Amino acid sequence: MTRELLKRCDSKCELCGSETKLASFELPDSKGYGDARIMICDTCTGQVQDPSSIDMNHWRCLNDSMWSQVPAVQIMAYRMLKQISAEAWARDLLDMLYLDEHMQAWAEAGIEEVDEDFVPHKDSNGAILEAGDNVVIIKDLNVKGTTFTAKRGTTVRGISLTNNPEHIEGRVNGTRIVILTCFVKKVPAGEE
Repeated sequence: MTRELLKRCDSKCELCGSETKLASFELPDSKGYGDARIMICDTCTGQVQDPSSIDMNHWRCLNDSMWSQVPAVQIMAYRMLKQISAEAWARDLLDMLYLDEHMQAWAEAGIEEVDEDFVPHKDSNGAILEAGDNVVIIKDLNVKGTTFTAKRGTTVRGISLTNNPEHIEGRVNGTRIVILTCFVKKVPAGEE
């Protein structure tokens, strides 16, 4: 099967055209729609499987791959464009991409419903914060109701999110406090 895919794609990623580290990838939620296998590189695979790692500029390649004659490639292009539709160029490409009813149903089958009212918690640099992340305080903060100051450079481990996207909770000096997200910087995974 992999040999057939390699022949079909001319040994290039069917999404971005890369010729390195190719592997067969089966589109999720494709039962009953036909052959759901495409050949993609490890960069595309990593970003498809971990949406938090998406590099928007990488996906400009969909401008070409969305016109593929392979239905599964068109579906994957649609799903990725839908996922990054906050970008104006991605919305423009989505507007140009035509899928018949059957293909549209297949494409929509793999898209999770997104809460339109959801506003993510973001640090001072715009990085999305998740519960359990570690952050560093970037400014000395006077903590109300206590006698201490949360010093710049203090690492707050295992934060909790609140209902307000501008606030997080964490422990500083053994005390659980609320911190404004504009005064923290996310610690990248592996640098804790």
